[in-house]
Amino acid sequence: MKKRKVVLADDHPIVLAGVKETIESTGLYEVVRVAQTSGELVGAITEHSPEIVITDFYMPGDENYGDGVRFINYLVRHFPNVRFLVLTMLSNRSLLGSLYDCGVRGVLQKSIDLSEINTALLAISRGEIFKSINSLGPESVLESTSLASERIESLSAKEAEVLRLFLAGVRVKDIATNLQRSARTVSTQKTSVMRKLGVYSDQELFAFCKEHRVI
Repeated sequence: MKKRKVVLADDHPIVLAGVKETIESTGLYEVVRVAQTSGELVGAITEHSPEIVITDFYMPGDENYGDGVRFINYLVRHFPNVRFLVLTMLSNRSLLGSLYDCGVRGVLQKSIDLSEINTALLAISRGEIFKSINSLGPESVLESTSLASERIESLSAKEAEVLRLFLAGVRVKDIATNLQRSARTVSTQKTSVMRKLGVYSDQELFAFCKEHRVI
């Protein structure tokens, strides 16, 4: 039986090694290339024309490709014949849902057992969309909602003020001017907001606030 060609992408060598060993142990897949940056991943897909790509959500990016949703969008648009499976540490339902909207075939959280990757690969190899109950199930919704409320309540008044203006589309330097604070102070407060809410990019911040109706 001809093995399906797979490209793996993650900036953590241990993750790459674990995933590679797991999927090749089935005898169904051949990892033809591993990549650790967005540029390397694009080059690997162009060179090897894999049927499947397993990629981390956050790849060290550059000005051409970026990372996160922007990069996933780029990949799906430019390589329509490739089936993409995304690995992530994120649990935000809105953000995970946006990945499916981009056109990826499956999303898996890194906290799952590695063997579930093979289950996902079988599904997307058949042309199906794979949705893990561990990342998108009803129980995680309740847990996420409760945890989100606690995180929102942990924001200070000044942090909440910065968040409100940022969500309104005001740039950090203009927020600083409006609030009569230094740009460094506002940037630090925005970073604190993201840390408390458990998000790692502006896209995640907007997705979190939209999902939990933070005004």
